[in-house]
Amino acid sequence: MKNILIAGGSGLVGKRLTEMLLDKGYSVTILTRSSNIVSNNPNIFFANWNTDKQTIDEQAVSKADAIINLAGAGVADKRWSVERKKEIVDSRVNSGRLIVNALQRIPNNVSVVVNASAIGWYAPNQQSNEIYQEGEPANIDFLGETCKQWELSIHPISLTKKRLVKLRIGIVLSKDGGALKEFLKPLKFGVATILGSGKQKISWIHIDDLCRMFIAAVEQESMNGVYNAVSPMVTTNSKLNIALAKKLRGKFYIPIFVPKFLLKIVLGELSVEVLKSSDISCKKIHDAGFQFLYPSIESAFEQMFPKK
Repeated sequence: MKNILIAGGSGLVGKRLTEMLLDKGYSVTILTRSSNIVSNNPNIFFANWNTDKQTIDEQAVSKADAIINLAGAGVADKRWSVERKKEIVDSRVNSGRLIVNALQRIPNNVSVVVNASAIGWYAPNQQSNEIYQEGEPANIDFLGETCKQWELSIHPISLTKKRLVKLRIGIVLSKDGGALKEFLKPLKFGVATILGSGKQKISWIHIDDLCRMFIAAVEQESMNGVYNAVSPMVTTNSKLNIALAKKLRGKFYIPIFVPKFLLKIVLGELSVEVLKSSDISCKKIHDAGFQFLYPSIESAFEQMFPKK
């Protein structure tokens, strides 16, 4: 039984990924700041680490066959104050550095490190037919620079005999939380909130496809380097909200547009990302043999909200 060491295993993606790894016969060790967590599952273990102090459980590193790093403070959880921006960057960069240092210092059998990144790497699409692939330079805004530092922090792994895979993740859709939770709130009152013009493109991925992609990166020795973790069928803010409203409310909903100026007042600088048009290519991961279970927004919602 191979052991996968997960940083950020207590988050939305980490929890689902742990479930799917266990289903495939792996054991999982989750890195945590807490020192007294015990699992009832004999194949789930917890190990202590502290990215600020750059400390990690050496035994957990020694027994790992692969490392998946999902660690990072939520980008959209709070307004972007100076302190919050620093927390977003530090949580990602310090985790990468700690993993690199641990693998250099501690004897281990780790063959592959799979590191999360994000499509915040890319600049907004300026033309309707513009699609970004992995070779694009990082954007010069806050998230672009954050993603650049994030990826650079783990990059020394690629200079060793270990494989390094970086997945630039789009908007993750899950009925259990994340971005979809915000779309669902107004629908309780029959309102489909469309942000700005609603025409901005959204590159997204179903949480199960994302977790399958992480597992593929662990298992497929041919995978190496950067891959965009997004669905092959881009949607728009308007189409996503209307499709969700139709699925959950039938004809009984009202679309309401939230103007840009109001979003800027409420969200501050974060509104730039909400209004950003992002059309990202998944050709590279598709060419690597990955098959999406939920390529369209309709198929994703059908899985999340099946008819009773």
